Amino acid sequence: MDCSSTRPSIRGIGSTHVAILAVQASRGKVPFGLTLDSMPRVLAVADEVEPALWTGSVHRYDDVDLVLAAGDLPFDYIDHIASTLGLPCVLVPGNHDADLAGFRNRSGVWYRDGMPAEWPGPPEAVNADGRVVRAAGLRIAGLGGCVRYRPGPNQWTQAHQSRRAWLLRIRAALGGGGVDIVLTHAPPRHCGDREDPAHHGFECLHGLVRALRPALLVHGHIHPFGMPVPDRRLGDTLVVNVVGHRVLDLGRVRDAA
Repeated sequence: MDCSSTRPSIRGIGSTHVAILAVQASRGKVPFGLTLDSMPRVLAVADEVEPALWTGSVHRYDDVDLVLAAGDLPFDYIDHIASTLGLPCVLVPGNHDADLAGFRNRSGVWYRDGMPAEWPGPPEAVNADGRVVRAAGLRIAGLGGCVRYRPGPNQWTQAHQSRRAWLLRIRAALGGGGVDIVLTHAPPRHCGDREDPAHHGFECLHGLVRALRPALLVHGHIHPFGMPVPDRRLGDTLVVNVVGHRVLDLGRVRDAA
């Protein structure tokens, strides 16, 4: 699937808003049961801690409905944002995060591989890695980690991540098919990634986007270092780098017909 650039993003606290009218507008429908007037706004964060979000300034986002975390942030930072705003939070781990694999919450008790364990992530966050979850009326498919470049958790070869993406497609199909958002740490290959091995994107994300047809793919991992970062498109899917933070306004969906 070809990747194309759209307008450059404006970075900075409180200044990044994206109107998401893509797939749903072209199909003339709203995501999974939402009404035309109830489209959520999302605060998405990744990779770089922004000091203002540690303070009361985070309340400037009282009008958002959901926090998405795309990896490589301190878990207490994510928890502070979500708990201060009183919002649900969905995350995937990055390559610098703790290994969250195998944890499940049953009736408020955390287990890992069937045994009681202490959950290392943000207390109220939902780990979407390899899963399809619902939050704020949206179906979100998650696939964390980056291309393996050294020993450590949350790193995958292209082949291994491809298998994980295939399983995610099956889970999405069993739950009703497409999703509204794909949340990843690394971007798709040749769609906002870089050529050094640690920052290659995943080839399998192209097929995942074709299969799940999300309006939006949210990722981190690729630090802009002060440069403008264009949003990109894979077919009808808008691909957005949220390093630092972005506010994603799903807007009022209109019938394009």
